[in-house]
Amino acid sequence: MIKINSLTKRFGDHLAVDNLSFDVQPGEVLGFLGPNGAGKSTTMKMLTGFLTPDGGSASVCGFDIQSQILQAQKHMGYLPEGAPCYGDMRVKGFLEFIAEVRGFSGAEKRKRVEQAVEQVELQGVLGQSIETLSKGFKRRVGLAQAILHDPQVLILDEPTDGLDPNQKHQVRQLIQQLASGSNKIVVISTHILEEVSAVCTRAVVIARGRLLADGTPDQLEARSRYHQAVTVALAQPVDSQPLLALPGVLDVERQREGRLLTVVAKPGEVIFPVVGQYAREHAWPVLELSVERGRLDEVFRRLTSEEAA
Repeated sequence: MIKINSLTKRFGDHLAVDNLSFDVQPGEVLGFLGPNGAGKSTTMKMLTGFLTPDGGSASVCGFDIQSQILQAQKHMGYLPEGAPCYGDMRVKGFLEFIAEVRGFSGAEKRKRVEQAVEQVELQGVLGQSIETLSKGFKRRVGLAQAILHDPQVLILDEPTDGLDPNQKHQVRQLIQQLASGSNKIVVISTHILEEVSAVCTRAVVIARGRLLADGTPDQLEARSRYHQAVTVALAQPVDSQPLLALPGVLDVERQREGRLLTVVAKPGEVIFPVVGQYAREHAWPVLELSVERGRLDEVFRRLTSEEAA
């Protein structure tokens, strides 16, 4: 378990993390969300022992991050922002070095390196120096060193930064495999909202170092203006003004010159049946009719803009 209690960090007059508190349970994949400068990386650096908190406390797997940081670090794998590595080392030599630092030798060291290389598909660049790699491959080398010792807690700062769509999909699959059916904890710092929907079981939103929201992706989507909204794709425009008189309808948004309607529901209302019935009764040329779960990007923008204001 990760326990964070009133964690605080200042840099001069700037309050980077402000009395932050939350727990992460075994088996959870936590999306740690926030705009740039929200305090995500600072929080991760405190959890992993690279920064000392100015106030509050935190523990990882029962070990205090200030008084027992070495014990805590043994249970953690950490991919820092930017995936810093020793650029002049070759990929294989770097991973073997990390394995030795983690206490492995001989056959066990070879096994750990081979497993990590296979999991993130580094076979083709093992002989290259890290500084010659693309940003995406450097990211994968950083991920390999983080998972090499099979840690109980995996802390990933922007794990898909710089990766192409195929590589992003692969990393997300790897995260799901690591968490599936295990008691591992995975914490992913990101501002990519699709990542949360794709792999996370829970999300925490922060801005200016403060906690703004904490819930499952479904719970956060339910806070969206578009939760239970009905999307209507049409072959040609129709008169949508009468929809506003239907029970439970709050608003109608028009796009694509009226061929795409988003019918927004009042909070707590389900409007799909009445919108569908109206479309049938008036013989609308409907191509598609669907219900939205909500939009994480809209919730994120609203929460963080309110905090900024």
